[in-house]
Amino acid sequence: APMPGLILDVVVKESQRVKKGDSVIILEAMKMENILTSPVDGIVKEIKVNSQQTVEKNNILIKFEQ
Repeated sequence: APMPGLILDVVVKESQRVKKGDSVIILEAMKMENILTSPVDGIVKEIKVNSQQTVEKNNILIKFEQ
């Protein structure tokens, strides 16, 4: 996570193919909704968070496989 906040929505599912820049998570931080995007082209290997879960800065939210 780039900053502490609350996960509003996980847009992708495990095993889903994504392209670099695709939306994967919506994070609420400092009263703003931030759309987190995929850093790579690949497949969602593991989702480590759920909706309505709070996260801290540098928490791993999703693992990708290229």
